[in-house]
Amino acid sequence: MPDTYVILFLVLLAGVLATYLVPSGTFERETVDDVERVIPGTYTQVDSSWLSPMDIFTSIQMGMVQSADIIFMVLFTGGAFEIIERSGALRGAINSAVRLTRGKEFWMIAIVSTLFAVGGAVGAVANAVIAFVAIGVIIARTLRLDPIVAVAITFGANFAGFNVGFINPYTVGIAQNIADLPMFSGALFRIIVFVIILSLTIWYTWRYAKKIMKDPSKSIIGVYQDDEETQSLTEAFTLRHKILLGFVGLGLGFFVYASIQLGWTINHMAAFFVLIGIVSGIIAGMHYNTIAVTFLQGTQKLVYGALVVGLARAVIVVLEDGQVLDTIVHALSVPLESLPSVLAAIGMFISSAFLNFLVNSGSGQAMISMPMLAPLADMVGVTRQVAVQAFQFGDGLTNSIFPTSGILMASLAVANVPWTKWLKFIFPLFIAWVVIAIIMLTIGVMINWGPF
Repeated sequence: MPDTYVILFLVLLAGVLATYLVPSGTFERETVDDVERVIPGTYTQVDSSWLSPMDIFTSIQMGMVQSADIIFMVLFTGGAFEIIERSGALRGAINSAVRLTRGKEFWMIAIVSTLFAVGGAVGAVANAVIAFVAIGVIIARTLRLDPIVAVAITFGANFAGFNVGFINPYTVGIAQNIADLPMFSGALFRIIVFVIILSLTIWYTWRYAKKIMKDPSKSIIGVYQDDEETQSLTEAFTLRHKILLGFVGLGLGFFVYASIQLGWTINHMAAFFVLIGIVSGIIAGMHYNTIAVTFLQGTQKLVYGALVVGLARAVIVVLEDGQVLDTIVHALSVPLESLPSVLAAIGMFISSAFLNFLVNSGSGQAMISMPMLAPLADMVGVTRQVAVQAFQFGDGLTNSIFPTSGILMASLAVANVPWTKWLKFIFPLFIAWVVIAIIMLTIGVMINWGPF
């Protein structure tokens, strides 16, 4: 398979080609309560904005610049966790948990996955999951599994919950607000589906983990082979370790709170990890030069994956500069108007999934698509609650496979998992998620799923 950078560059070339083949056009937009929304029925074509060959390469630069917050957050996360890992604290805590669950590894995987899935469902952990993948790496290494399991029990589980997001203010909350539905209404149906998707995800991850525990050659990417890690199971979990991890835990918990209550952004998160790295090094008793060198060594490990985020963003840059993004959105909405109710709901899901390749921000996509999906739902006999969930599935499910998702590529970078290897692992589970989504939307149409 081609390298991830090669694949994204080919996608970028396709985006540039689209500016020649797809008519340019725009929607009118309005700002309501500081939120920009598309006005349905206002699409108009404009003069074509063709891009030159040089624009291919300037878009890469612009993609890196526009993704700088995520790129540096990934790098700083690597630096902070390198210090934490070198201190022995994280390894000691996980080794202690592994000793307690010896022979019961399923519960380790199930509990960690459930925690991250709930975090995704309530909107407490979204971009922040990138930082926690490093913890998944330590767990997988200690259990002698592979990096794919590390991503699966953190990022994968997080988006299993995000897929439904029964009280996620950034996706369901915004979408319901635009659709004039009560905030977080319809939660019971979503919770039922959440339990189904989470159970399936845990079973799928455990099935893979158990297979490679029995036969490491069955690993897609190769299991961790580190004798030092196995020997470290006997290492003590000291008071210094507990103080250090207590500080890190409180720090991450405060960041989640600050993201929700204080409006902290990725920039705050990147800065916060610099602080966590420095203070963790001090608690660990490291020399100040050692803290600096260790932090930089951690960032170096993630350069490959961090820059992937910027290349993925470059695809969106060319579509926006060529003014074809609104044309694609308009083209996706027109065919849905003539479909039966169930097929229209499924069509909303598919069109939202396709749109997520181009706009992989959940809140951003809600602003673009929901002003069109809400009135469209009224026209085709689908409740607005179903339309909201169609958008949610389209946005959430595809975050686990699309290489234009900055969070996915950053998470894979932390664990050093090539996108092609991850796709081989996740795709069967993704198909199962899609089937569950279609069944839920069909039931929603049949029961006339409304506000409550």
